Amino acid sequence: MAGALHAAGANVTVTDVDGDGARAVADSLSQSGPPCLGLRLDVTDDASVRAGVARSAERWGRVDILVNNAGVSGYSTPVWETTDADWQRVLDLNLSGTFRMCRAVVPHMRERGYGRIVNIASISAKDGNVNVAAYPASKAGILGFTRALAMELADQGVLVNAVSPAAVDTENSLAADQTMRAPLVAKIPMGRAAKPDEIAALVAFLASPACAFSTGANFDITGGRANIA
Repeated sequence: MAGALHAAGANVTVTDVDGDGARAVADSLSQSGPPCLGLRLDVTDDASVRAGVARSAERWGRVDILVNNAGVSGYSTPVWETTDADWQRVLDLNLSGTFRMCRAVVPHMRERGYGRIVNIASISAKDGNVNVAAYPASKAGILGFTRALAMELADQGVLVNAVSPAAVDTENSLAADQTMRAPLVAKIPMGRAAKPDEIAALVAFLASPACAFSTGANFDITGGRANIA
């Protein structure tokens, strides 16, 4: 997603709780175009969020786009074996992290009367995932939050939308235990997982001025899985 936005001409700030990883991605992108900024940012820490947003705004002079993609699936346990700490960890990072980032960025967008926010949800918000209840709960929360924030900002030039992928062929998913990954792919009518650049293309559109009359929407990118009742 960072690569797609960079290729489209955006000044990109890459953030991650792994600061070295964020800087490595930013440095890699900078080799093929304008320089990027890489920062350590922990979405569970409001001070870190606000510092990162301020640093990005200082570097680029404005904040037009926010993509909320930080997330964790949590431990694989049934609900009755899930601890408060495990449950809270997933919701704090996935859902509250999205809230914190939006809270910090929206004032910049409102000041200029323009902004595009893309929140990454999941098809699991619709049909759940076995033994990781906190994850679909957090993603369903993101959809509700997206709709609410979109309504608050609809007349201020700031559009807020969500993207709900099914399984995606990232390095982590490809390295995952196939006994866990195969059932997820089997649910997809197209018979394969999504490619990262397919997700990135949709996000890049939603983050662009070309997306001018959609807000509060959830965009399916599941290879047909979302059509199955």
